[in-house]
Amino acid sequence: MFEEIERRGLVLLGCGKMGSAMLAGWLGEGLSKDAVWVLDPYPSDWLQGTGVHVNADLPESPAVALIAVKPQMMGDALPGLRALGAETLFVSIAAGTTIASFEDALGAVPIVRSMPNTPAAIGKGITAIIGNTGATAAHLDLAEALLKAVGQVVRLDTEAQIDAVTAVSGSGPAYVFHLIETMAAAGAKEGLSPELALQLAKATVAGAGALAMEAAEDPAQLRVNVTSPAGTTAAALEVLMDQDRGFPVLLEEAVKAAADRGRELAG
Repeated sequence: MFEEIERRGLVLLGCGKMGSAMLAGWLGEGLSKDAVWVLDPYPSDWLQGTGVHVNADLPESPAVALIAVKPQMMGDALPGLRALGAETLFVSIAAGTTIASFEDALGAVPIVRSMPNTPAAIGKGITAIIGNTGATAAHLDLAEALLKAVGQVVRLDTEAQIDAVTAVSGSGPAYVFHLIETMAAAGAKEGLSPELALQLAKATVAGAGALAMEAAEDPAQLRVNVTSPAGTTAAALEVLMDQDRGFPVLLEEAVKAAADRGRELAG
């Protein structure tokens, strides 16, 4: 899948946590270090040790330029990429920066906007992508191949869906981490040591997530499977599924708040 990149090169703008995870994934998949150019003002020792080109002169027309800088740094970072030309595919993993903003900065070039999430750091992420009118099916295939190095990839129908994706999977890991926190705290209140309660909560969430991914049943059926009538789980779910103050209400409000904030930041 890396033939064109091996021939023309790949430019990575920014190599923080997400950029580093992606670079590690590409190299692990067999991409030659000689085919990668990284621009980063503060290169880590790990990056320096990979053998890729770091802050060196860029290839004339690389196959892909992947933009992984923070949104507030975008204004300073993008103008230098315009010289890469219209044959380069630009892929952004930056939150809150619209395709129109990239087109204003880069001109008439193929652009794929994506929304990954932090589990990409361990190869367990999921990334949603959408292209502009200049992005062909081949461009989308290339972007998907690159982003699969850190997890699953899904394609969106419209850019407007990015805000909902951000609210569900982009911000979602924080919801799950908070669930682990609160489960552990509740376990400690019931008499467990904080260390044991945290171990139980982390392993339970991780195991349930893995089961949900692998099981043929949907999550609703998996919930039913573990819920004995009038048992302990049923007693807990009566609280959690309360239509006035339970998970359904809280999570709907939380996801809407995140999506609304995403629209504000992009607008």
